Amino acid sequence: MSRDLFAKCRGPQAWHALREAGLYPYFRPIEASEGTEVVVDGRRVLMAGSNNYLGLTHDPRVLEAAREALERYGTGCTGSRFLNGTLTLHIELEERLAALTRKESALVFSTGFQTSLGVISALVGRDEWILGDRENHASIIDGCRLSFGELRKYRHNDMEDLERLLQAKGERAALVVTDGLFSMTGDLAPLPEITALARSYGARVLVDDAHSFGVFGSRGAGTPDHFGLDDQVDLVMGTFSKSLAGIGGFCTGPLEVMDWLRHGARTMMFSASVPPAVAAAALRCLDIIEAEPERRAWVLDLARRAADGLRQLGFDTGATESPIVPVFLGDRVRCFRFWQILLEEGVFTNPVTAPAVPAGMDLLRCSFMATHGEHHLEQFLAAFERARERLPEAARGGADGEARSA
Repeated sequence: MSRDLFAKCRGPQAWHALREAGLYPYFRPIEASEGTEVVVDGRRVLMAGSNNYLGLTHDPRVLEAAREALERYGTGCTGSRFLNGTLTLHIELEERLAALTRKESALVFSTGFQTSLGVISALVGRDEWILGDRENHASIIDGCRLSFGELRKYRHNDMEDLERLLQAKGERAALVVTDGLFSMTGDLAPLPEITALARSYGARVLVDDAHSFGVFGSRGAGTPDHFGLDDQVDLVMGTFSKSLAGIGGFCTGPLEVMDWLRHGARTMMFSASVPPAVAAAALRCLDIIEAEPERRAWVLDLARRAADGLRQLGFDTGATESPIVPVFLGDRVRCFRFWQILLEEGVFTNPVTAPAVPAGMDLLRCSFMATHGEHHLEQFLAAFERARERLPEAARGGADGEARSA
């Protein structure tokens, strides 16, 4: 008798015990949102777990742009970019993204995840290598798996290990892929060293700036802008689901590469295109990013002070230098308990466990928005102080620095 495909879905699962213990933290419905505050289980709580770094999802100018596009184009394109799904909005958006990142051309995808899948799988072929940071986003890992190339991982931000792999590639064509800003730990990739090594060994560089676009750099164009390396990074990927207040993704780079992707990136060719209202909202967000640099300055300063305050309370926040402030707790049950206590104290955060982070590095992922104010920071730190009193071991939890850098 053949085995049942569904057999593995039956029986005890890890999440069953968490549900029984009342500690299951996922798929928690939000009943209403004003951006900085949300309603969960009928209670208004501080949102400190969103990727809405510039606070633009509720900006009246963004909402108006979306409404206008909705009236003009309808709710969706009902087709792929390749056929009937390209609007003038998409073309304008690509031109603006290319200009902001100082690249020749751009291509918009339906989601950020599809961007990684489509770009990497279309570019890297047989007998070619991908050299990726061990802590790259899951979408990058899956894009590598879909390609016919060979993925080699280097230790997180370890340039000696990257150079070892670059030396080993020989004459093979290679793509170095890294997050610009790592989404769980909040630290930046060392792009000056990465680009210098890639040039020395004849490799190309792709940076996923999903979490840094709009926040870092003099123009808000992300980590290449931040480091002054626009001309050294070959390709930049990003997403609309953070600073562009919607859903979608993009890649910018040389014109011939974007043309290759237009005719070879299957996740773009065979997916319905970004809805008109979302594209129009992203365009208005770009206007605000360019006109209001004080937003990114404020959110970075607020997050820095939040991290400092947490350290003073005895928490381990790692090496973050971004709107993302991780609180390392080091144990899954402790992490989920502390998350639950914080929610009871009025603060919504995100509990993160393996495989999103290495085992033993369980953390609460906190993040800030440009629309958070001083009173929100005070509320955030006061809730952590009260939660620490209720679960004192949380302030002593967390993996050591050596484990985090492994």
